[in-house]
Amino acid sequence: METTTFILLAALLVALALVTILLIARYRSRRLRETFGPEYERTVRQTDDRRRAEAELEARQRRVEDFDIREIRPDEATRYASAWKAVQSQFVDDPPGAVGEADRLVGEVMAARGYPVGDFDQRAADLSVAHAAVVEHYREAHAIAARQAAGEADTEDLRRAMVHYRALFSDLLGTGDVTGTSDRTGPPADQPVEATGGRR
Repeated sequence: METTTFILLAALLVALALVTILLIARYRSRRLRETFGPEYERTVRQTDDRRRAEAELEARQRRVEDFDIREIRPDEATRYASAWKAVQSQFVDDPPGAVGEADRLVGEVMAARGYPVGDFDQRAADLSVAHAAVVEHYREAHAIAARQAAGEADTEDLRRAMVHYRALFSDLLGTGDVTGTSDRTGPPADQPVEATGGRR
């Protein structure tokens, strides 16, 4: 009788342990999905292994926790928004130069906030922790800039790159838009960049 009770108790404990492990895994997955949004599914597709993808996302979180990330001060936001307007004006006469300047300006704001600015893939991974909603904009803009450097991007491609950079830039500034004022100022993100600035 004691042996039967012991076996039943051991089986119950094993079942309880398995249920606990399953619940912890589900909670972990849900938490990472909420944090990373579309980036979660993108990483799972890339690795083709959910557990490995989740381990990678958690490693990103730990890495970014070691950074001294800060918010952009209002005076800095005003200065960066003015710089962005100048870049948009530059697009009218020099689309390739404007895209390069947009990339440089995004890097400057990242550095000002405390992100290391090095390898592009690492920068995108770092941004995905707190800026998951817009990190894909960064990847798209970077891909277009790379095509432009190879002579394979036209003006419409470059306009799209500017729209992608603007989405990330606004999110990094934390202003909701690149003017630092109301969301009603400036064109929506899907409208042509040319509309935001005239010729110099």
